[in-house]
Amino acid sequence: MSDFYTIDDFNFKDKTVFVRVDLNCPIDQKSREFLDDRRIVEHAKTVKELSDKGAKVVVLAHQGRPGDEAEFTTLQKHAERLGKYVGKKVKYVPDILGPTAQSELESLKSGDIILLENVRFLAEENLNRTPAEQAQTLFIKFLAPFVDYFVLDAFATVHRSQPSLVGFTEIKPSLAGRVLEDEVKMLSKAVEAKKHPAIFVTGGAKIKDSIKTIEQFLNRKIVDEVLTCGLVGNIFLAAKGYQVSGIEYIEDYAKLLEKSKKLLGLFPDKILIPEDVAVDKYGQREEIPVSKLPQPYRLADIGAKTIEHYKSIISKAQIIIANGPAGVFETKEFEKGTFELVKAIAGSSAYTVVGGGHIATA
Repeated sequence: MSDFYTIDDFNFKDKTVFVRVDLNCPIDQKSREFLDDRRIVEHAKTVKELSDKGAKVVVLAHQGRPGDEAEFTTLQKHAERLGKYVGKKVKYVPDILGPTAQSELESLKSGDIILLENVRFLAEENLNRTPAEQAQTLFIKFLAPFVDYFVLDAFATVHRSQPSLVGFTEIKPSLAGRVLEDEVKMLSKAVEAKKHPAIFVTGGAKIKDSIKTIEQFLNRKIVDEVLTCGLVGNIFLAAKGYQVSGIEYIEDYAKLLEKSKKLLGLFPDKILIPEDVAVDKYGQREEIPVSKLPQPYRLADIGAKTIEHYKSIISKAQIIIANGPAGVFETKEFEKGTFELVKAIAGSSAYTVVGGGHIATA
């Protein structure tokens, strides 16, 4: 069925295999503990299989992004948790391109597993360029001599053109890990089913990614409607002409706003925006219709009317693709939108594909 290589296609005995996974987990801001580690559980299967096949496994991953104080951390705890689920030691290496990393790479033995430091600690990893350009970065040039095979297993980040994701694919034998393989099969099944109505429920804070996905899904007629919420919904509210407090501080706000306006112009009846919202009024939930915007308070969730409207659409859908929470669900006062939509999706008989670490937590 697939037109890409998988773990089944190669012999990894005594080979050094670099595996790019997505261990990016929601982290509690107070305790600094994982709110949800399902991604680590899933990727452990790929890592364990490679190790059991005799590979020298080098895991590459990220957590958070620069500027995100809450979640931009080292991967020390990730190594401990990954080791727990793999069932063998995963050594954390607090280095990527330095002498410590080099020493660890040179001393690897068959079946060993190491996790290098958060790749986003490197400036190069935060620049999107062509795969050919990324293959010329210091990141790739330093690590490439150690690489026999490259396994891409980070489905949620495959749309990004960053060194750890695309650089090795230009110069080394590359294949899909089990998570990526399974996700591609699931999404392909949803796309090929051609059942209607098909909907995309999108929220969360990854606005740029969501807008790209909305554009692709609607242009290719993969979905019939898009239900927006979270910061994604806020940007579309702004694109519709509503004044949303604080949204102008979002990175690349002007470009995102312009793109959202363009999409609303092209697909005016297919992109749904919230009709009411819940604002954070001194820690209390207060719901207002969007006609009463602007407000001096933060928009923290969708309102009851929007929830019921979206639930009605979800109940009739044959295919549901969902990504990102509807609001600040970590706070009890603003968990309602996310929990209600997740419940509706879980109770639906539709073919469902759900992505996003935070929505999985809910």
